Amino acid sequence: MTRKGFLQSLAGSAAVPAVGRAGKRNIVLILSDDHSYGHLGCTGHPWLRTPNLDRMAAGGVLFRNAFVTTSLCSPSRASILTGQYAHAHGVIGNDMDLPAGAATFPEFLQRESYRTGLVGKWHIGSDTDEPRPGFERWCSFAGQGVYNDPVLNSDGTRIQAKGYTTDLLTQEALRFLGQPDARPFFLMLSHKAPHSFCEPAERHRDLYRTEPIPVPASMADSDQNYSGKPEWVLRQRDSWHGVDGMYDRQIAFEQHYRDYCRTLMALDESVGGVLDLLASRGMLNDTLVLYMSDNGFQFGEHGLIDKRTMYEPSIRIPMMAHCPDLFVAGRQVDEMVLNLDVAPTFLAAASAEIPRAMHGRSMLELLRGGAQWRSDFLYEYFWNRTFPQTPTMTGLRTERFSYMRYHGIWDLNELYDMQRDSEQMRNLLSEVRITTQPGPLVSNIRDQKLRELVDGFNQRIFDILMRTGADLDAKWLA
Repeated sequence: MTRKGFLQSLAGSAAVPAVGRAGKRNIVLILSDDHSYGHLGCTGHPWLRTPNLDRMAAGGVLFRNAFVTTSLCSPSRASILTGQYAHAHGVIGNDMDLPAGAATFPEFLQRESYRTGLVGKWHIGSDTDEPRPGFERWCSFAGQGVYNDPVLNSDGTRIQAKGYTTDLLTQEALRFLGQPDARPFFLMLSHKAPHSFCEPAERHRDLYRTEPIPVPASMADSDQNYSGKPEWVLRQRDSWHGVDGMYDRQIAFEQHYRDYCRTLMALDESVGGVLDLLASRGMLNDTLVLYMSDNGFQFGEHGLIDKRTMYEPSIRIPMMAHCPDLFVAGRQVDEMVLNLDVAPTFLAAASAEIPRAMHGRSMLELLRGGAQWRSDFLYEYFWNRTFPQTPTMTGLRTERFSYMRYHGIWDLNELYDMQRDSEQMRNLLSEVRITTQPGPLVSNIRDQKLRELVDGFNQRIFDILMRTGADLDAKWLA
């Protein structure tokens, strides 16, 4: 759908009524890059201190099961902005821009008379830093950016800034929030941190020198650990995205882990700065503030680092919402929420209508404690020439199971019972190898109940793909 058609759908009969108070709520989205769900004090990290993020969760709602539908920066960011799966919005890799005419929720907010701003990392597609549609205020940088002394594009003018990037972006965000303007505002504060290679601020470089590094059980290089795992997972161990060859051996696992935690400190301070400014202006309780990461991050699980896979540390993200005037504070939500849900949630908070072209749902009813919610979602990742060691995959995450299908390789698919095997150590499909033999793979599953379960998951994957406009003739679905 073109941008014009998407915008016109707001006024058509296909629109879904928004759920929100009368009026237009101020909105802040704080987006981090590669922040692991487990790297927060409030989610149980043994020694990492994140007092401001913990404070936000305590004064708001912590989502214990927040996920991305593609665990990769550009596709996930495009899903956040459009409310659509990657196969629909078309950004299936980090080298792809949003297609011409793709509409984003900031554009809709502008139609609702919002003052909109993007401060920080854009990173959808090419390395351009040019202002994008939907944002009145633009302060960004090209590509991944740098941790120190960035070149910032400020509303079309490039400025050589001096200082630590997280701090500089926070200062720009606070300027935006502090401007006197009667209009409601939306701010997207998009941090580079804690994306690799992590560089902590000078004031944090001596932190966490002796604390023991948590090592997941599945990190062991043993036959027992890799029993039932696909061969491509084992082969990645000594690669750019593996614990034995990580980043072409440019940094050791322990050093990377400690720098990652140190880099999170300035990010946590940034969240505190936003909350403090809103509080000083009497706006903290009625502004909807959402914190999230664009994807998760693996720290040794199954011998891997980074993201891309459908393993739980890759797809699960930290997410918390703060707005005491809108929902009861101090709660934890167990329902599965997605990056697809951000756009419809913000439109609902703006008392705008939500186009049916969006695949996500507004989380406002859920935040208020009264909504029947999804029981599953589709995961998809598309093979990338730059990092060819990870295959194309589709999968289904339900409340109990995690099912992973791989395309274009002769290997094993994976199925895990998350209630009994939360570390994903026992693949229930370890004896069903992908071959050239004709016929559906499920016919090779001996156990009838398991065969019926997998058959149902396959059908559900195709149902979601059909409902959300995928090309079912595409080769990656073969």
